[in-house]
Amino acid sequence: MMTVASVMALAACAKKPPETLPPVAPPTSAPAPTPTPPTQGAQPGTQAHFKQQLSGRDVIYFDTDRYNIDAQDQVALQAQAQYLSQYSNARATIEGHSDERGTRDYNLALGERRANAAKNYLVSLGIPATRLNTVSYGKERPAAVGANEQAWSQNRRAVTVLIN
Repeated sequence: MMTVASVMALAACAKKPPETLPPVAPPTSAPAPTPTPPTQGAQPGTQAHFKQQLSGRDVIYFDTDRYNIDAQDQVALQAQAQYLSQYSNARATIEGHSDERGTRDYNLALGERRANAAKNYLVSLGIPATRLNTVSYGKERPAAVGANEQAWSQNRRAVTVLIN
């Protein structure tokens, strides 16, 4: 009895095809796209433009187990602050990284301290903290693979990435 009632209820809800179909719209020709003039270089305010303008100063490097900003890092961060001041709509994420030595938790914490050190320095130069985010990747995203000082020194870093 329940089955019969269910079948009847479902049959009542079934869609019936329309008796006549609507007329087919005549084909229209799409307007030809207007060619955009070629641009030289990257669009201002984008990550590509940021990297192009800073030519390597979008990354700062740290000593083993350190997160202090040295004189070389200050120069790079000042260039970043100048760019961010010029493009006031640009927002950035500062990624903290470490080398492969140490535990995962230790390296995540160290990467966070490195990202925050860079962020705090940019804020001290007048960049609003609301435009800057931080994230720590610890040892999870190495720039160089290898178990030697050369690779480790490239992985102990903070990278500034523009977000749109």
